[in-house]
Amino acid sequence: MRILIADDDPVSRRLLEATLGRLGHEVLSVADGTAAMAALLSPDGPRLAVLDWMMPGADGLAVCRTIRQRQAPYVYIILLTSHNRREDLVAGLDAEADDFLTKPLDVVELRARLRSGERVISLQEGLLRAQEALQRLAAHDDLTGLWNRRMILDRLETELHRAKRESTHIGVALVDLDHFKEINDTYGHAAGDGVLRHAADRMRTILRDYDYLGRYGGEEFLIVVSRAETAAVTEVAERCRRAVAERPAAMGDRRVAVTVSVGVASTRVVGYDELALIQAADAAMYQAKAEGRNRVVGCEGRVRAGPVLATADIAGATAAASSDQFGAPSRTAH
Repeated sequence: MRILIADDDPVSRRLLEATLGRLGHEVLSVADGTAAMAALLSPDGPRLAVLDWMMPGADGLAVCRTIRQRQAPYVYIILLTSHNRREDLVAGLDAEADDFLTKPLDVVELRARLRSGERVISLQEGLLRAQEALQRLAAHDDLTGLWNRRMILDRLETELHRAKRESTHIGVALVDLDHFKEINDTYGHAAGDGVLRHAADRMRTILRDYDYLGRYGGEEFLIVVSRAETAAVTEVAERCRRAVAERPAAMGDRRVAVTVSVGVASTRVVGYDELALIQAADAAMYQAKAEGRNRVVGCEGRVRAGPVLATADIAGATAAASSDQFGAPSRTAH
């Protein structure tokens, strides 16, 4: 383990350096409290420190108080002192020191206290990893690694408030995998999961850092395009469509062609209402299905399927999505 030693007495410092080196530790040595604080507060600073109580610049108690103001990572601090009065120990504990060593050093005692510090640090690192894993599970879809429905809708709400406040525009694209039921029926649900991951990975590669992609539900994805007019949102959606279509999904030795139908809506056309924005994109997406799939339909009436351009009536798309008398697909046939 990497350990910081802070002691202004050169003899004591060198003796402690040699002892820790023999115990197999990497040692960083400084001569005053100011240097100790700088080392411990650095991004890659040591996680365990042995600090002399009395030092120039800042004493061991001041270093403890400063380090404890930082949330993480935790530094296990052992105070090295000749003080053994009860009030001195209380003062050290009040400064949130973890342990004490009295001079002159006893090597057996030093080894035991270092092992205690290593256990505490290991436990804290395990807790942090578990916390990070739980936070990720709460925010991400476990199949695709994308944001889950709750998080992508939270992001949409945040971006809508920001755009409205700044009098700018954003857009959404609702992406649905074509013929997904047939893929599951033909190749099995494991293959269907692979297709979902494939589509997610392909779309993720072409989005900007300030656009957001999440799994909306089932085989549907929601893209929130920030700081963009309608044409820019449509172009992002078209790039996603093309990225998915141009590379088949690998299923062992076979390759499965995958396409998506995309509906686009923007605040310039629909306004800043979250539900209305998603409903408009949903209606446009089902119009894309009705027009033959593998295309983008924008809520301003433009349909794009590769180089082909046509017109679409969003009101008609809404009607077609709710009735199959015109041959549009039902909500369960994708």
